[in-house]
Amino acid sequence: MKILLLNWIDPVNPQAGGAEIHLKNVFGRIVENGHHVTLVSSGWPGCQSRGSIDGIEIHRLGTRHTLSMLTPVYYRQKLSHQGFDLVVEDLNKVPFFSPLWAREPVTLLVHHLFGFSAFGGASFPVAALSCLLEIPIPLIFRHIPTITVSRSTSEDLKRRGMSSDQITVIPNGIDCEEFTPVPISDRFPEPTVLYLGRLKAYKRVDIILRAIARLKDSGVACRLLIAGDGDYQGRLNELSKTLGIGSNIEFLGFVPESKKLELLRKSWINVLTSSKEGWGITNLEAAACGTPTIASDSPGLRDSVLHESTGFLVDHGNHEALADRMIELFDDVDLRIKMGLKSRAFAKQFSWDKSAMAVEELLRQRVVHSQVNS
Repeated sequence: MKILLLNWIDPVNPQAGGAEIHLKNVFGRIVENGHHVTLVSSGWPGCQSRGSIDGIEIHRLGTRHTLSMLTPVYYRQKLSHQGFDLVVEDLNKVPFFSPLWAREPVTLLVHHLFGFSAFGGASFPVAALSCLLEIPIPLIFRHIPTITVSRSTSEDLKRRGMSSDQITVIPNGIDCEEFTPVPISDRFPEPTVLYLGRLKAYKRVDIILRAIARLKDSGVACRLLIAGDGDYQGRLNELSKTLGIGSNIEFLGFVPESKKLELLRKSWINVLTSSKEGWGITNLEAAACGTPTIASDSPGLRDSVLHESTGFLVDHGNHEALADRMIELFDDVDLRIKMGLKSRAFAKQFSWDKSAMAVEELLRQRVVHSQVNS
């Protein structure tokens, strides 16, 4: 197959996140299986207009804010006669609406739609535009084969009017040979909570800070490690000072993969309190390392954490409940070990090989179906 893949950023982009980890691991494997993948994505200051990663050919256009407008023109001028078998629109933020302009059959890939949660991560005009652009999605993509990474996203799409018989859930994967646990004795000596991810408003890291403040007020000693960067860091710095927990928090900034793995292995608890995620891939990485997760009971996160098995789900925004669950895990080493073992077993159900194989087969069926009906 010759696949044209559309995504707002590529895995090399400094803003890359979980969706781009998925892209690299799934489509890189599809390339390994003998197929050709061309990715169109946005650029950033100082980037090259062309590149490649894991055999995926990358074309970079404009910026994140202009990509969706530039892509149809670039397609007509440069790509429409290259003999692609299908287009995969990896919907992330602003839709390309590729069925309106692509000649090839289209398959949609959705991690999650933002809806009103966009107002927690962007300025009002940008968030409002994002919400407006999501409105036509069910109309334009209703009968397009659609891949989602979680049941939460599948249900969201159905509620919005997408055809349920076109939706296939193919979950994220994990490399359990890379993400491995360490003995409890090799973890940090003091109770340590880890947040690993971008610092955006919709990630609601402020809830974690308020939980840490509650623990401090209760005389519970602990440390919060925040690994990641983003435009919300200044607000979090100010909040930590206001709450009087500056000495309990370390802002580590962006960390390389080796450091990320060390943190996941050595921390006592992984925490993710987003209002909405496609899946929460960090939760699965933590699980593979035998580290239990406490997460908001939010769409996506409730798919990647099994309540009272691989960790705990708490009502979104309830920092008191979050703090109470932290104390429960701090105080009970047997519970941490038990949840760590169950987390590892849960993670081993998933693999990037399985995910890539399922995506490849669905795309192959899409191509065959379009050829039969052409």
